[in-house]
Amino acid sequence: MRVLFMGTSEFANPALKLLINQNFDIIGVVTQPDRPSGRGKKLNPPPIKKTAIENNLHVLQPEKARKPEFISKLVKLAPDVIIVAAFGQILPQTVLDIPPCGVINIHPSLLPKYRGAAPIQWALINGEVETGVSIMLLDVGEDTGDIICREKISIQLEDTSETLDQKLANIGARLLVDVLQNLKNGHPPPASPQQHEQATHAPRLSKEIGQINWNESAETIHNLIRGTAGWPGAYTYFNNGTLLKIIRSLPHKEKCVEIDNIVQQPPGTIDITSEKNMFVKTGNGVIQLIRVQPATKKIMVANDFVNGYQLKTGDCFSNS
Repeated sequence: MRVLFMGTSEFANPALKLLINQNFDIIGVVTQPDRPSGRGKKLNPPPIKKTAIENNLHVLQPEKARKPEFISKLVKLAPDVIIVAAFGQILPQTVLDIPPCGVINIHPSLLPKYRGAAPIQWALINGEVETGVSIMLLDVGEDTGDIICREKISIQLEDTSETLDQKLANIGARLLVDVLQNLKNGHPPPASPQQHEQATHAPRLSKEIGQINWNESAETIHNLIRGTAGWPGAYTYFNNGTLLKIIRSLPHKEKCVEIDNIVQQPPGTIDITSEKNMFVKTGNGVIQLIRVQPATKKIMVANDFVNGYQLKTGDCFSNS
């Protein structure tokens, strides 16, 4: 079976690596063009490209997958099936019609919930207690195709978008191989229509999403911090406008013993315990900040931040 793989981000890597390890006939890997990143704006390849090159696979990097010249290349490759995992572009019907066994997508949510570009992040931000992976047949809509199979997992309190991404990527890779091993030549796998009336949307995150509103509950703020981990990151301000990213936190519904003296203070008020642990009052409960990153500095444990910036009980984070 001739397999064409389309993916870009790290989420797609476990699937490609497992296909390689299982000796599938991978005729090519399609990924996004190299993009500038970092302070020097040096061109960097997508994670999938690195894996493909390391395994001597043919790589295609179209700027737009709907251009006729690219589609002609796919026709000549004559794949039996196309696999898509976090590729980053919606494919036109002319691409979907190429492989006789269909275009199979790995999507990190329990479809029809969280269709879109950021399903893992929004599941965490919204405080979901479970999520999963859906293996689906792509159509021209945004994650609206028929479902081949799904697998559900619980979301743990310590999960972030980065750790959950890896968990779901590994599950997706395993499910994909099971589907491919049961494919009959020339026929797409059996699949069931989604219940479209139950659909929810997970749009791409913006930088503004990460700004913390201390009037929210401790749990809501904690969910924002772990849902925006990596990018854009959850952030607040201190010392009259200095930006501080919050990397890791822990919510507490009940107030800690040592913060009795700030219970009448506004949300955002800081309490430093005798052990130099940092708690912040919220609109409901308190949140412990465990790892933070001041602007232009490296990530540090909260204790070092407290000592280095001489924070004290009664100081207050602001919303701008």
